Amino acid sequence: MNEDIRIHSWPCSYYLDSGKQWVSGRLSLTPVGIKFTADKTGELLVDFPLSGISEIKKESSNLIFSSLTILEKSTKHWFSSLQPSRNVVFNVLEHFWREQLLESRGAGAAGRSSKGKELTGMLAGSQKRLEDTAKVLHYQGEQFDNIIKGLDKIEGDMDVADRLLTELESPSWWPFSGKLWKAPLESKPKEAAEPKSQEGIILRIPVIVTHRTDSNAKPGKLTLFASGLEISDCSGQVLHRFEGRDVDEIRVHSPYEISVRQRFIGKPDTAYRLLSARMPQAIPVLEVQFSRKMQFLEDALGFVGASGKSPQVDLGTSIWQAATGLLGGVVQPGSPGGSREGMDNEQVQLQQHEKVSQEEAKELRQILKKLKGLALETEAELERQDEALDSISSSVDRATLTIDKQNRRMKRLT
Repeated sequence: MNEDIRIHSWPCSYYLDSGKQWVSGRLSLTPVGIKFTADKTGELLVDFPLSGISEIKKESSNLIFSSLTILEKSTKHWFSSLQPSRNVVFNVLEHFWREQLLESRGAGAAGRSSKGKELTGMLAGSQKRLEDTAKVLHYQGEQFDNIIKGLDKIEGDMDVADRLLTELESPSWWPFSGKLWKAPLESKPKEAAEPKSQEGIILRIPVIVTHRTDSNAKPGKLTLFASGLEISDCSGQVLHRFEGRDVDEIRVHSPYEISVRQRFIGKPDTAYRLLSARMPQAIPVLEVQFSRKMQFLEDALGFVGASGKSPQVDLGTSIWQAATGLLGGVVQPGSPGGSREGMDNEQVQLQQHEKVSQEEAKELRQILKKLKGLALETEAELERQDEALDSISSSVDRATLTIDKQNRRMKRLT
């Protein structure tokens, strides 16, 4: 599947050593390798994995003004006339090659993992996903609490305004006194602004940032917060920060590339295009935060999955139930949790061929307990936020009616 996904492609020329000539075509990057296809013949002249690359350099010679060279094992491949520019192609290729090296080193250090380790890694990933979602929900709950506090203050101010209007409409003493009309209302001392809590970073990944033109693609970083996202360059300088309310559209072009846009009236939109080998980790988090603003394009539809469900659907006890059934089928093949009704073919094969060790089973149980706790806390928080939304809706309706009534009373006084 990964071999079929084309992350990016660029028009260029390739030096064919066997024919001692330059061939025009397209250089393509996939999640696992690099390919070059000739324009005239359609022949695939270059096809090798990213893991086989030893070096990527920008070079020049007497015959070539500027070129990009890729050392694959003992073969050096030359590419020239790269569009939109050599620097853009170099930045993208180097990014994915570096990420491939990091993954291969991590896999080599871990060695050959057992089925128990695979299960632990899978459940740990689910735990991380649920923790990220819990952070977003927690921040959302804080926003609801602040809204309720603000509405309570508005209702208190409305009560004061109602009392003052009543005094103006029917003063209890001499009705023509100028003091009553001119004396300024005693303002309450301003409440000390509550310090904004330091929001934690949900995820930070390296990206290739494109702003306005393709020739401006440079390495940078994408940081996801509960309240929005931030784009910075490789030195840490912030290029732009999108608050949650500022994001109007997020397009998912592929599992590795997205674009973020904020629209304006009367001036150009603010838009950034982000490409990263780790983007599959960020897209589910973005879908939780901006589910109504996400748009999956044709090349990214396969990434959503056959079910088409968003991550919100998987919240709650469903994670716990699925994980419990999986663990029961491996550790205790005879238990009801390991019945064939609750397992797919891969789990049945795992049950037949290999069992997890006691240490791995203990670690799996600990992760499952955390998953269950997170799922229950998430469910309780969602219920609390539903009640908060009902309270906010009722308070807004009351405030609207009170403001309309007081506006009519003030018009009668003028």
